[in-house]
Amino acid sequence: MSIKTFLIGSPIESVKEKHERVSKFTGLAVFSSDALSSVAYATEEILIVLVLAGSGMIHFSIPISIGITTLIAIVAISYFQTIHEYPSGGGAYIVAKDNLGDNAGLAAGSALLIDYVLTVSVSISSGVAAVTSALPFLHDYTVVLCVASLLIITVINLRGVKESGKIFSLPTYAFIFAIFVLIGFGSMRLSSIPHIEHPKVVQTYSSVMMIFIVMRAFASGCTAMTGIEAVSNGIRAFRPPESRNAGITLTWMAVILGIMFMGISLLTDRFHIMPSETETILSQLAKAIFAEGFFYYFIQGTTFLILILAANTSFADFPRLSSIMAQDGFLPRQLANRGDKLVFSNGVIILSVVSAVLMVAFSGDTHELIPLYAVGVFLSFTLSQSGMVMHWRKNKGKGWVKHLIINATGAATTAVVSVVIAGTKFIHGAWMVIIAIPIIMLITKKISRHYKSVSRQLSIDNAEPEVEYVHHSVIIPISGLQMAVLNAIKYAKAISDDVSAVYVCLDPAVTMKLKIQWEKYGMGVPLVILESPFRSIVEPLMDYIDDVRNSYQKGVITVVLPEFVPMKWWHHLLHNQTAIFIKGIILFKQGVVSTSVPLHLRD
Repeated sequence: MSIKTFLIGSPIESVKEKHERVSKFTGLAVFSSDALSSVAYATEEILIVLVLAGSGMIHFSIPISIGITTLIAIVAISYFQTIHEYPSGGGAYIVAKDNLGDNAGLAAGSALLIDYVLTVSVSISSGVAAVTSALPFLHDYTVVLCVASLLIITVINLRGVKESGKIFSLPTYAFIFAIFVLIGFGSMRLSSIPHIEHPKVVQTYSSVMMIFIVMRAFASGCTAMTGIEAVSNGIRAFRPPESRNAGITLTWMAVILGIMFMGISLLTDRFHIMPSETETILSQLAKAIFAEGFFYYFIQGTTFLILILAANTSFADFPRLSSIMAQDGFLPRQLANRGDKLVFSNGVIILSVVSAVLMVAFSGDTHELIPLYAVGVFLSFTLSQSGMVMHWRKNKGKGWVKHLIINATGAATTAVVSVVIAGTKFIHGAWMVIIAIPIIMLITKKISRHYKSVSRQLSIDNAEPEVEYVHHSVIIPISGLQMAVLNAIKYAKAISDDVSAVYVCLDPAVTMKLKIQWEKYGMGVPLVILESPFRSIVEPLMDYIDDVRNSYQKGVITVVLPEFVPMKWWHHLLHNQTAIFIKGIILFKQGVVSTSVPLHLRD
């Protein structure tokens, strides 16, 4: 407990939950770090595709960036409406489930859960890439740096939303400041950069192939869109009035994101920066503008921090979405429980573990993870906006036609982008996400069916009066005769008149000595000796319990387990834990109950 308190702090009372909510200023850092950090690699992902197709395709980077910026505006406006219509949070999952049915809701929820895991993996991998670009000797330690960064973020998030927001605010705003300075100084230096016309496209490709290349570059650049829905999922984390504060935060995020993304794309084009295997686009751009001075390292440092902390958006939203789906019975109930710091700590831990596995599996390589990225998020965008269209059609209200048109535009646009991303990235890894979504949906449905079955069987609404047990047998498994056994006999005789002790014979000589002792200390309880030619203890005992159960089918059996409890935890490692194993088996036997009678040792 002292280690836990040191790492995550003292528990917070439930009544103080409202005091743990965040302001707009802090909320921007908590929920926007994912979207804002994507400017560090979105332009690079566009150029990687175009460069591979030939230098004649480079000039498409600016039109593609303009298209993505326009898409950012469309999606942000659409989600602004969602925030005010669904102030309880839940985003795409709630909207799709309420208006399009459970299947659509589960598809949106599953897609987002996958995307949040990928966000953590991509963000941290990109952050580490920023460090290894500035300090190449660390390149061999990429995976170690990724996992270490993940561990730090996990601990910070377990300390609570408000506290993690305070920690993450400074790096987020430092990054925004750094990028705006980069854009400002870079714009002033443009006059000294000679303008070079991009070479014309050589007719190596057919028109269809060129369109495919541009679409694939567009799909890769759409990684800049991930995280836009985060604010709509976390509305309840804001101070009252929640919807208004969340809406303002979303607007700030969209404007800042659009300016930074377009600024970096334009400067990259004018400074003739090309992708490199050893250095990021942003690093090359900062070096071209500031050389290797203080501000270059400041940009690299803040980029590292924002990319690492971009994972915090997922840590804020994955547990919240999981808790909502768990409350609806589609995920394990434990995910709906708040921890000591009023955060959904089980969700935080699960996200951390799965992300760590992914980063190790892909060796912390951003370019390997990127093709998996953004597939799920655009599916959730489409389902969310389609759900909002149905919402306006059903509920109408003031100005509903205008709202419907906005959401319909968002749904149509994101649907087209979803198809483009799935199609162009399919063979590069997107197929894994496309397959994973229905698998997760199937699992959530099975969980839901289980919970409904349990609820139906536990309900007393249709209960009929049951006949009481007509017999109570008590069985005491023993491994010898000692004080814990005597305690168990006393307890057993207090709860039933039909008590028997059971001993499994492994050594006839030891068994004979036990019989002699039992005559003196057994308190009149009969001792049943079971033979075990194959030296198994549990199997003969279970067969005996089954025989007694068959003899009294309308009765109940209590298996009383004598146990001694050492004072120190490590003492348990020195003793057999047969009783725990027996309890585990008995748990699945109908009409049989196990109970322990502990004898506490003094030293």
